Amino acid sequence: MNSIDSIFKFIICGTDTDIGKTLISSFFVRGLNSYYWKPIQSGIETKTDSQTVETLAQVSREKIIKEAYVFTKPLSPHWAAEIDQKTINSNNLRLPEVKGSLIIETAGGLMVPITRNFLQIDQIKQWNLPVILVCKSSLGTLNHTLLSIEALERRNIEILGLVVNGEKHLDNPKTLVEFSGIPLITEFPYIKKFGPNTLDILWKELDIKNKLVSLLNSKIN
Repeated sequence: MNSIDSIFKFIICGTDTDIGKTLISSFFVRGLNSYYWKPIQSGIETKTDSQTVETLAQVSREKIIKEAYVFTKPLSPHWAAEIDQKTINSNNLRLPEVKGSLIIETAGGLMVPITRNFLQIDQIKQWNLPVILVCKSSLGTLNHTLLSIEALERRNIEILGLVVNGEKHLDNPKTLVEFSGIPLITEFPYIKKFGPNTLDILWKELDIKNKLVSLLNSKIN
């Protein structure tokens, strides 16, 4: 393991539901040969997000860290837990210790309740890791993304950068950077079918690892 790998520990958040967090998580897990953790999984009708990442990223199974909680219904964690008659204990959401990089995918958006008195963003603050914010490229992204950035910054949560996901938009990425001052990591293209080879090609073409190193170095300096 390269010693630099240990600095790649990020939280993948989204500005909305169905924004592509799991796809983008797979992208980073594959590119960094990273550990992956989805602490709370709500909804098990088809594949869990961990299973999707394992399939797409094709990392060894030991790098897919077991969820702290898995709930039956695809609902906000606080309600999904109540329906399943379970209680979410914050002690079970402590960061796992891994030797290498780690990608954490949140359950829903920043303001989603984990319990009746604890929001997702509160947990993100406790983890104290940089956030990569995934946002859509299309209509509505300016409002959702700028509000999400404001919420993170108000709590002094570090935002490493933005990943704009979806069909190419000629202005939205530029406008988001202009208004927020948050760097754009990449514009992730819309492709109907993804597989490990596709992720590998994009990782190299978009020069992601060098961008991450550059962003992290800029924070230090």
